Amino acid sequence: MKALSLFSLLCLGALFAIPQVLAQETLTLGVIGKTKKDSFYEQSLHGCQAYAKAHTSAELRIDCLYGGPEYFQDIREQAIAINEMIARGVDGLLVSTTDSKYLVEHALVAAKARHIPVITFDSDLLPEHSGYRLAYVGTNNFDLGVALGNYAKQFKTQGQTLVCIQSGNVSTPNLDERIHGVRFALSGEATGQRLDGANGWKEYDRCPFYTSGKRDMALNQLELVLKKSVPVFIAVAGFAQFSPHYITRMTPYRRQISSHETVIISADTEALQLEALEQALSTVNIGQRPFEMGRLGAEMLHHYLTTGQVPPTEFSYLGFHTCTRENTGTCTGVEANDSADTRGVY
Repeated sequence: MKALSLFSLLCLGALFAIPQVLAQETLTLGVIGKTKKDSFYEQSLHGCQAYAKAHTSAELRIDCLYGGPEYFQDIREQAIAINEMIARGVDGLLVSTTDSKYLVEHALVAAKARHIPVITFDSDLLPEHSGYRLAYVGTNNFDLGVALGNYAKQFKTQGQTLVCIQSGNVSTPNLDERIHGVRFALSGEATGQRLDGANGWKEYDRCPFYTSGKRDMALNQLELVLKKSVPVFIAVAGFAQFSPHYITRMTPYRRQISSHETVIISADTEALQLEALEQALSTVNIGQRPFEMGRLGAEMLHHYLTTGQVPPTEFSYLGFHTCTRENTGTCTGVEANDSADTRGVY
């Protein structure tokens, strides 16, 4: 009887035991932009989420967490956001760098000590800090700057032509590279120095403007350029055009902009930017692929965390596209893993 009871218990144990292989593991990836309430970085989150959804299985679940400074590019808040992700136990990080040195010293040293892999997107670490990330995925920022500058050349006037460059934070690597690209395109010189007459281009005395990603400040700076009738304005990221007040604030200057008395050239092609472009409140927008940055970055982290496979190349450069008033409906294309409800979110 005792033997039978033991046999019965063993059978019941085998019947109700859950095989270990069926236990679902979770990989958690943190996406940290320069600012959190920004449709550009929201698209990168959507790219991560799309990859996670496509590669979640019975054995593995992938989650994407989102963080960063709330409203503008604050280097301290960005480091705090990363440390909060580390404390929550993320397995990998996707980070757009605002200040390379500060970020390494106040956050990425801790990530490396805990063996948390980092992929930078949109804005890379400086070369001397590259040991704190596996790879970079995003735009070749110097080339984007060159494209912005080359577009401006068709609006060159006789003699010296004034240009104002608008950027975000003076220490942000990708934006500095774009400024260097603009200056190279206009001057033909690779020094990266302020334009002071080379090839007939000179920077307006008060520029470059730095916004720290503050949209009202960016709008005020652009309005100053319009009031001073500076002929060419080049924003190396969306800045003023990311503001929900851009169209209202720029409408009084429509004739000045549409007649090219002041040319507005801007990086990025978010929904609000394209709406402004359609209304002749901008001259051209040169856009990036933030969704694909998040998707490909998540893929790299997934492969590394599950197989130990380091990304095959250190730099994965994505293309960019040019939008004018005539092609706003088609210029951005449709990425294979993107969907209409995850683009241009505000």
